[in-house]
Amino acid sequence: MPHAQSPPPRACRIVCRAAGALLAAAALFAVCPAAQLAVPELIVRNARIVTVDEAFSYAEAAAVRGGRFVAVGTNGDIVKLAGAGTRVIDLGGRTVIPGLADNHLHGAGGGPGVDLSRARSLRDVLEAIAARVKRAAPDDIVVTNRDWHEAQLVEQRLPLRRDLDTVAPRIPVVVVRGGHEYVLNSAALRRWNIDERTPVPPGGRISRYADGTLNGELVDSAKALVTLPPVPGRSLEQRLADKAAEYARLHAAGLTSVRHPGVAAGDVALLEELRRRGLLTMRVNVLLAREAAAGFRQDQGDEWLRIGGIKLAVDGGFEGGLMREPYAEPQADAAAYRGLQTMSSETLTSLVRAFNRDGWRVFTHAVGDAAIDLVLDAYEAANAERSIAGRRWGIEHAFIARPEHLPRMKVLGLAVSAQDHLYLAGPSLVRYWGAERAARTTPMRAFLDTGLPVSVGTDAPVVPYDPLWAIYHFVTRNTMTGGVLGADQRITRAEALRASTMGTAWLTGEERVKGSIEPGKLADFVVLSDDIMTCPEARMRDIEVDMTVVGGRIVYERPGS
Repeated sequence: MPHAQSPPPRACRIVCRAAGALLAAAALFAVCPAAQLAVPELIVRNARIVTVDEAFSYAEAAAVRGGRFVAVGTNGDIVKLAGAGTRVIDLGGRTVIPGLADNHLHGAGGGPGVDLSRARSLRDVLEAIAARVKRAAPDDIVVTNRDWHEAQLVEQRLPLRRDLDTVAPRIPVVVVRGGHEYVLNSAALRRWNIDERTPVPPGGRISRYADGTLNGELVDSAKALVTLPPVPGRSLEQRLADKAAEYARLHAAGLTSVRHPGVAAGDVALLEELRRRGLLTMRVNVLLAREAAAGFRQDQGDEWLRIGGIKLAVDGGFEGGLMREPYAEPQADAAAYRGLQTMSSETLTSLVRAFNRDGWRVFTHAVGDAAIDLVLDAYEAANAERSIAGRRWGIEHAFIARPEHLPRMKVLGLAVSAQDHLYLAGPSLVRYWGAERAARTTPMRAFLDTGLPVSVGTDAPVVPYDPLWAIYHFVTRNTMTGGVLGADQRITRAEALRASTMGTAWLTGEERVKGSIEPGKLADFVVLSDDIMTCPEARMRDIEVDMTVVGGRIVYERPGS
């Protein structure tokens, strides 16, 4: 992987007044000094450009050459730069924003199993599984994809063992939900010899009905009791095509940069090959799984593919976040259930200190407030040996960050990698944790008011990968099916857009080269069908992406737009 390139020269700015200036304000005309005499390859004009620069200024047009913005300003100033070979696109007044970034995206889609992403009821779930069971051979195992959540169902609950048995009494079925949970039918429990006497592995959970019998749910480390059938082998060419197609789907949602957490060395090699062949159209930042660190170094890479740090995890997900106080929903086998600790405190501290000594940047998954306690204790221990302040360490998710956590995070210079889980899972979190904790989930207003750097993502496929949904959620705190939760944690549209662009650029140490529309920066931008800054709130989540551009190249264009 090549080394990072030098940052572009700093743009000079000339403020001039133009007739009919956008919003009756002084128009900003900025030119990259190194490109003042070069003819642009692309100009977009007649647009409402939300630059997301330091002043959050607006412009009408922008010019691109060599994959970077070379000028941003008024229509008249920018169009004068055009030459014989310049492509000029008139956007007809549509809104342009910087390319959107997802700070925590595993993938676009939930795998090759039974597709439950469109299910809206338990009946939908069971019918989809039943259709697959009818085609199954006697020795088959039916597995679902993970791109769904029970909060999207009208019943607001998981399909459990007895539900699954009604459509699959003999064929083993494994329902995969997100990254932390399986649900098995009776045949699957028998296949893997799991019963009421099976020891619960540390950091895991084997759930039960009220009568004490297994309900089929296996959480976190308990999933290791099951060995899913291997996905049919695919050639290198097929895997490269799959990855390119995945990024094409993400471009259609307006994404130009993604940050992949917990990546194995083999997956980095696939991305490197995609990059080598010139097929990588997405800018990718990688958080390595801890066992993959050997052979890589911190910040290795370039503007297309970069090693961003190490990802660790200390607790579970929605159903296993480690809490100081018991869950609101009593469990059949644990009335005082507080979630799951998936890594011992000693191991966490040891790893964090070792990675710090080796110069790595560490980001740790922590959902519950007790998990955040553990992470901050470990980070402070590492900081005592070698300062981590200013090195952009962070916490992934930080759902239940309490007020007393925030000053400790500030002292350590931590960033928050936040996602819109609450938008989809709101009702489930109310049931698990109670209304008060659910409403506190991902307290963005508190993070910003404390001065903590924040960025926004989705955790797809746990949550759909639509970045506009994430912006909408953090502005409104509305959820898909549970109404508004935590209205006091709303943030402004400008704050949400900045967190979805410059926030992730800062998180990955690339704020000087991307995240805003300014001369000298990478020409990554998105054309929207509506103005996200002024449209009705409800429209924000349904705005269409008309065009996505990465490095001055159109990578997606909506048909008919």
